Amino acid sequence: MGKEKKAFPLRLDPEIHKALERWAGDEFRSVNSHIEFLLREALAKSGRLKQLRPLEPLEPPESE
Repeated sequence: MGKEKKAFPLRLDPEIHKALERWAGDEFRSVNSHIEFLLREALAKSGRLKQLRPLEPLEPPESE
């Protein structure tokens, strides 16, 4: 079985939640999985988390 997930309550400003909900929908993710994706990406970029698997780009690369 996969890794257990740590559950905890998270309080967000309603406007932030609405924006996350729209963004997550655009990326075909749940709000929870999108928050985890964004946190993982930020942690990897800052060198605070070893990259466990390749991160998906947030935007497609620009074609020349």
